[in-house]
Amino acid sequence: MNVRQLAVKTLTPLLCDSGALKYSLQKNLVDCPDNLKPLLQQLCYGSMRHYPQLLCILNKLVSKPLKPKDADIQALLLIGLYQLYKLRIAEHAAISETVDVCKALKKPWATSLVNATLRNFQRQQSTIIEQLSSDKSFKYNHPHWFIEKLKHNWPEQWQSILAANDLHPPLTLRTNISKVSRETLLNKLQRQGIAAKETEYSKYGLILEIPTDVTAIEGFSTGEFSVQDEAAQLAAPLVDPQEGENILDACSAPGGKLLHLLELNQGKATTFQGLELEQHRAERIAENFQRINLACKLHIGDATNRDWWNGKLFDKILLDAPCSATGVIRRNPDIKLLRKSEDIHSIVKLQRAILENLWGLLKNKGRVIYATCSIFPQENENMIASFLREHEDARHIEINENWGVSRKYGRQLFPAADANDGFYYAIIEKTDA
Repeated sequence: MNVRQLAVKTLTPLLCDSGALKYSLQKNLVDCPDNLKPLLQQLCYGSMRHYPQLLCILNKLVSKPLKPKDADIQALLLIGLYQLYKLRIAEHAAISETVDVCKALKKPWATSLVNATLRNFQRQQSTIIEQLSSDKSFKYNHPHWFIEKLKHNWPEQWQSILAANDLHPPLTLRTNISKVSRETLLNKLQRQGIAAKETEYSKYGLILEIPTDVTAIEGFSTGEFSVQDEAAQLAAPLVDPQEGENILDACSAPGGKLLHLLELNQGKATTFQGLELEQHRAERIAENFQRINLACKLHIGDATNRDWWNGKLFDKILLDAPCSATGVIRRNPDIKLLRKSEDIHSIVKLQRAILENLWGLLKNKGRVIYATCSIFPQENENMIASFLREHEDARHIEINENWGVSRKYGRQLFPAADANDGFYYAIIEKTDA
C-alpha cells in the first residue's frame, strides 16, 4: 500500500464512527516504510485537525453526498483537499497520487469524481475560501455545536480556546525526582542538544522546544522521565500522599498519574492501587511500571461496581473520570469528528455513576480528587455541584493554587499555546453527615 492508501485505511473507520485516530494510525504505521511514516502521520492528523474546514470545502464541491459504503472515497477526498489547502506538496503530485488510490481501493468509478473535485478546488480555491468565510464552522475550524456550547459556557475565553485547539501540542516531560532533579535533567537534555524550558505550574515538567523521539533521549529507558502534559502533572501533588494512607487511582490508564504518585512516595509506607477497565490499556501501565522500576496492585475492573475491591476503605481516591476530552483536542483532533453534543449527557451520567460508587469506598475524612481533561462545566463544576447538593456527607475543599481559573467548585485550566492542556480539578471530602 502507498502512503495515501494507508491514510485512507486509517481515517475510514473514523468516518464510520468507529475507533480513534491514535489507535487506527498505530495499526497502519506497521505497514508504512520508515521514511514515509512522518507523511502518513501528517496526512491523518492534519486531515482530522482541519476536518470541519475540509468538510465545508467538500460540501461546496460535491453536490450529492457520498453513500456510507463509500466512506473510503470521502476519506480520500478529505486527504486530497488537505494536501492542496494546507501542505506544500506540489499540486500536480498531490492530485495524481491521490486519484491513483481509487484503483487500489477497487473503486475505479471514483477516479473521475476525485480528479474533478480536486482540480475544481485547485482552480477555484480563493473563491471557495471567500464564499465560506462567513461560515462559523469554517472560520473557527470546529463543529457548530462545539462553538455555540463554548461561547455559552466561556463567553470571554471561547475564541482563545478554539485557537489553542488548532495548534500543535508541546511535548512535555515529567521528571522522576526519585532518580534525578529537574535541574539535572534539564542539563542532560542541553548536553544532548535538546532545548527545553521549565513548566510554569508543575515543578516537575520540562517542555521541549522541538518535539523529538523520547525513546532516543538518554535517561528514558532508565525511567528518569516520562511524557506527561503539565496539566496532568498537577494531579499527584493534589493527592499529596501521606505515610500509611491507602490510595486508589481509579480509571488509571495510561498510567501517568499513578506512576507520578509512586515516584513521589519513595520511602513512605503508603499503599497504592490502580483500577482500569480494559486489559489492553492496563498492559501499557505495566510496561511503564517495568521501565520506571516501580509497581503496585493493578485491578482490571469497572469503576461503577465493586467486584474488584477487597473491602478496605481508601483514604484518598484520584478519579480521572471518563470525559469528552475536549481539553485535549490538539492532541486528539479526531474529537472534532467523533464527539457529538448529545454525548455530553451520557458522559456525565457515567461520571456520576462512578463517583457514587467510589464514594462508598472512602473513609470518613477521606478525599476524592476529581479530574477531567474537559473544558465543559457540565462534566466538571456542575457535576460536582450536583453531587454536593445530594450528599450531606460531602464538602468541597478549595484548591489554593496559582494555575487555572478558580470556580465555585474546583479550578479550570484552558489549553494554552506551548503550555498546558485543558483540564479540571476539584476536591471533595467525606464528613460526618
